Amino acid sequence: MMNQISPLNPAISLFQRLQSRKSPVSMLMPPSMTEETLPFTVRVVSSTEDLNKAVAIRHAAYARHLPEFAETLKNPEPYDFDDGVAILLAESKLDGSALGSMRIQTNLYAPLDLEDTVSLPNWLQGRSLAEASRLGVTQDRVGRMVKTVLFKAFFDYCEQQRVDYMVITARSPVDRQYERLMFDDVYPDLGYVPLKHVANLPHRIMSFEVATAETRWAAAQHPLFNFIFRTHHPDIDVTKSALRVERRNVLGTSLPQATAAVC
Repeated sequence: MMNQISPLNPAISLFQRLQSRKSPVSMLMPPSMTEETLPFTVRVVSSTEDLNKAVAIRHAAYARHLPEFAETLKNPEPYDFDDGVAILLAESKLDGSALGSMRIQTNLYAPLDLEDTVSLPNWLQGRSLAEASRLGVTQDRVGRMVKTVLFKAFFDYCEQQRVDYMVITARSPVDRQYERLMFDDVYPDLGYVPLKHVANLPHRIMSFEVATAETRWAAAQHPLFNFIFRTHHPDIDVTKSALRVERRNVLGTSLPQATAAVC
């Protein structure tokens, strides 16, 4: 964190560029846009109850594949409360149960979590970035759909926040899913890197340029092109809201059980 920034600091130019750049999100749907409702909603958490539901599905997801690491995820993490962080929560319309969660951290206020381990390459220096982490979805049949919708919500959030690159870290074989979404390696020569913020487990670091996404997906005739770019989902609301939670009220509390799969 910085209290004073010199005019020559790249953080200033980044902030000024973000402020002056027009948002790509339009208030009106293009003529070719269709509307589709979902059996669940996705929104940014804004209360203790929301956060507890997100953390419960997160813990359950990691407990299935990484039980030792999951022991550290039973409660909200300090990162959950940082400026520039939004936590997405997917909830069933039927009973309000949590179906999935994802944490998004931008680098507007602080470096990304992955920067605790590696330095960003020159082509990402001074760019607006958002790292998605702690992704977990229900093991129910709807889980696969929830995962896809969370990706769309992540993309929509990055458009609204004028992010240049989406960044993820993924272990094998989950990284293949991001290859299919046309993410590229940030460090092609490094392969899988042990990362501090995921218990030093080897992860592949990948990025996705937001501004060129529609053009690239159209050229590749990506099977999700219409879903992401030509379908309006009113059940996705990624309007950023402040997390109205005092740390002392939630840190160290036990959370309800959930069953989920880490992605």
